[in-house]
Amino acid sequence: MRSTQQFSVTLPDEMAKMVKAKVSSGEYASESEVIRDGLRALRARDKAIENWLRQEVLPAIDAIKTDPSRGKSIADVRASLAAEHKQATKDR
Repeated sequence: MRSTQQFSVTLPDEMAKMVKAKVSSGEYASESEVIRDGLRALRARDKAIENWLRQEVLPAIDAIKTDPSRGKSIADVRASLAAEHKQATKDR
């Protein structure tokens, strides 16, 4: 039984050139290898996001549900961001 499947993929010209350049440079042996590596990177990114959500975001939400005083209002967040932006752009 075959453990691979063949797909026909249409890419924008810029992405197609990138795939061909990776193969031409010798970095990859085939276009399929480039696409497989890109999909592995996508899977790793998705896993990292999932881990971040489970390990950091959900506990923060639970903490705020337990003690709402730990949270900040939208107005406080906006004021804090505005102050940080002002400080960051002051030296430019």
